[in-house]
Amino acid sequence: MPDQRRRHTRFGKRTTSETRDDTSVVIIGAGVAGLTLGSFLLRNGVDCFVLEKHPRAYVEKRQRAGTIDTFGVRLFRDWGLEEVLEGDPIPHSEGGFYIDGQAMPIDVDEGDNESLYCPQQVLVRNLTEVFLREGGDLRYEAADVALENIAQGRPVVRYRDADGAARVIDCDFVAGCDGFHGVSRRSIPASALTEYSYEYGYSWLSVLAATETRPSGMAIHERGLAGMIPRGPAGSRIYLQCAVDDTPEQWPDERIWSELEARFGTRPSHGEILSKQIVPLRSVVFDPMSYGNLYLLGDAAHIVPPMSAKGIHLALHDTEVFARAVIRHATEGDSSLLESYSQTCLPHIWNYQAFATWITDTMHNAGFTGCEGEFKKQIARAELQRQFASESANKLFSELTAGTN
Repeated sequence: MPDQRRRHTRFGKRTTSETRDDTSVVIIGAGVAGLTLGSFLLRNGVDCFVLEKHPRAYVEKRQRAGTIDTFGVRLFRDWGLEEVLEGDPIPHSEGGFYIDGQAMPIDVDEGDNESLYCPQQVLVRNLTEVFLREGGDLRYEAADVALENIAQGRPVVRYRDADGAARVIDCDFVAGCDGFHGVSRRSIPASALTEYSYEYGYSWLSVLAATETRPSGMAIHERGLAGMIPRGPAGSRIYLQCAVDDTPEQWPDERIWSELEARFGTRPSHGEILSKQIVPLRSVVFDPMSYGNLYLLGDAAHIVPPMSAKGIHLALHDTEVFARAVIRHATEGDSSLLESYSQTCLPHIWNYQAFATWITDTMHNAGFTGCEGEFKKQIARAELQRQFASESANKLFSELTAGTN
């Protein structure tokens, strides 16, 4: 890697109108999948660059769900990255469960469940620090990213840096970790992908509030589902089931707090509401997850509803499968794992899509008669009761929740 490139990338202004680099893997997106992949590759001698369109400060403050299940905790440990879970982790078991305003005793078989809440901005910050500390090349404010020659041969990635200079990177592979709306999947011809999708008949009002999380957990109520989830020691993410055509303007602060209290049956802790948005619930899978030498990871390839808390799980699973494939190719010249990337990932993804659909419909139908009617409400409540009464059902639910199934 030329010293001149390092100097003007990190410390100085551009000296030419276009700079060309060469690497093994270009990773698009500095979220959980992209940064985890970067560290996996770097620690195994595979050169890579990470491109991120936003500034570092934005990425490290971006609030998103942060459930790290047992699979994720063990993955970071197995790859020697357990330090990235330090900061503000909160044990997964600290949540409650409420039905019609009554707190319910939950006797879920925890076993060796190591799941925890690690606010995603904390995880991303820690992954960033580790990647840069170990010599990783991370380029923020990469604008106008364009992927060329991905169908065959060596891909070319073009972008403009923070100073507006044109940059070009030749590489062996591109890892698209830039989310559902990123450039990576849009670079694949529509005819080369099959999209499977399911739209749920309701949305969530997602609220970020500067307050401790009390109560913590999920509530089932005839007015709709509610959730209050930790996002750090003085931050909470609030979810309220709402109509698909609702807007944030229909939810003033007073309505949010009163609705949360009604659904939980207890007064919640209050604080400043920092943001609110309507989140449509949907499940999406794209097949295949690769095109030529471009590979899709995480939300670029699939979406699960937040009720399942499996977004990070699936992103990390994709990341490990892809990392092992690239490392095998680099060290042994064996491309078989790359060729089978989609076939390896998709059965696992569909398994957790099934779980996500079941838990999402069950939790919403169990409370809100308007979703599917009184019959479906009673069916959903019977499903939930089975989790309390049946050891076998409890065991399967626990395995899926922990991500070990």
